[in-house]
Amino acid sequence: MELIETVPVSLTTGAISAIKKLREEPDFNSEKHLRFGVKGGGCSGMTYVLEFDFATDKDLHFNIDGISCIMEKSHEIYLQGMQVDWQDGLQNRGFTFTNPNASKTCGCGTSFAV
Repeated sequence: MELIETVPVSLTTGAISAIKKLREEPDFNSEKHLRFGVKGGGCSGMTYVLEFDFATDKDLHFNIDGISCIMEKSHEIYLQGMQVDWQDGLQNRGFTFTNPNASKTCGCGTSFAV
């Protein structure tokens, strides 16, 4: 796992607050990091991964406001500059992704193409 100082993604204050609340759950495993990633699927070709996971030797490691984050090195090209926000409204509740690398996104906001 490689520690980097230049953070490839950003979190809004709303997202930071929501993530910290999740980490305060009694059954949270403090050895896990917040993983940013992508996987094939969705109506636009790729979907976002945002989950708590254990680090591997393929990961970049960085910190955002005290949150230990990881990302597989090969995913950085797809996620560089992405912003994650938390929406808590009547229409939308959950994490949203704004990705400057996406050439196309789907209506649900979790699927994209580059």
